[in-house]
Amino acid sequence: MALIVQKFGGTSVGSVEKIRGVAEKIKGFRDRGDSVVVVVSAMGGETDRLVDLADQVGKKPPLREMDVLLSTGEQVTISLLSMALQKIGVDAISFTGWQVPIKSDGAHGKARIESIDAEHLHAELDAGKVAVVAGFQGISPSNDITTLGRGGSDTTAVALAAALKADECQIYTDVDGVYTTDPRVVANARRLDQITFEEMLEMASLGSKVLQIRAVEFAGKYGVPLRVLHSVEPGPGTLITLEEAMEKPIVSGIAFTHDEAQLTVLGVPDRPGIAYALLGPIGEANIEVDMILQNVSGDSSSDYTLTDFTFTVHRADYERARELLEKAAKEHGAREVAGRTDISKVSLVGVGMRSHANVAARMFKALSDENINIRMISTTEIKISIVLEEKYMELAVRALHSAFDLDKEPEEVDSELTPQAEQ
Repeated sequence: MALIVQKFGGTSVGSVEKIRGVAEKIKGFRDRGDSVVVVVSAMGGETDRLVDLADQVGKKPPLREMDVLLSTGEQVTISLLSMALQKIGVDAISFTGWQVPIKSDGAHGKARIESIDAEHLHAELDAGKVAVVAGFQGISPSNDITTLGRGGSDTTAVALAAALKADECQIYTDVDGVYTTDPRVVANARRLDQITFEEMLEMASLGSKVLQIRAVEFAGKYGVPLRVLHSVEPGPGTLITLEEAMEKPIVSGIAFTHDEAQLTVLGVPDRPGIAYALLGPIGEANIEVDMILQNVSGDSSSDYTLTDFTFTVHRADYERARELLEKAAKEHGAREVAGRTDISKVSLVGVGMRSHANVAARMFKALSDENINIRMISTTEIKISIVLEEKYMELAVRALHSAFDLDKEPEEVDSELTPQAEQ
């Protein structure tokens, strides 16, 4: 017997027939004696429909009223799923966010969970019921309905699992787990049995779409075991945990993003505060800067040593970022601003990098063998990211997947890498 929190997304509950299927899956857990809390999203396409209705009334609707509107999508799903469960003999009760209550701050459209009062849920679980909770929503200190923004239902599920001290939080999606990389790019990509929160957080932040970053952060902070499973096909899925696997791979996976853009300020005076002068206006515009590279320029026709300053942003932010950068560059005496939008980022992720040398060298050799040029490099203890031309991205992913034997189980790999010497 266990206490399990399960989350089903919009695709999984996209029709009445699918909702019936979810109900049958939940019944299987109840039949074996588990206590179950279910978190659901709005039915697939419903949130877009509600947004479209708001747009028809008028552009830029009040955020408070948008939260009231959007929260109705999940309310439909929790009632339908509770009805479907009761129809097959499973006692169930639905909860909106405010009925739990899930207490959030007052930031409409992007609220953050502050606390959960789990007493009511515990009472219903003790009475033998399945609790069906609306994801993506909470209640503010002023008793207004709030929505949690992107990935809100995943975050709701993890937060409930933490509050209830659940044995596991299961995230049901349209994939059967976390893979070494996207199987659409590498046909022999392998499903991982286990991955650490640290690795999953890096994978999510670097382009893996399986889980939202906020949910992984929350799970890691509170030590909630997460499992990613297919909503229809049976299988063990992938467990995300604090514990590292016994057969710890050097590299666990490869993440990548298409939509990168690069900006470079050429010949700017290298004086204290110049980085803030260039990036400050971009940060104030809520544009996220990713990789940063600064180096001495060959131009010395100034009282100061000159530097070239390069960074990356999301491609959708490129034009706005370039506009702000050109203004700042002109104010601070830079020679010119250059940019390009045909780049991508590829990243190796693995906790095993901490204990093995020459990972970067092996990575660079694999890319060199394919004649792929690297434009920027960034590293942490468990990650190496590179920027390269977009047309080479898929080739690079395939080459690296092969070079690090990611299609094989860890115990099958005869690594050429040497362990780091103990300090």
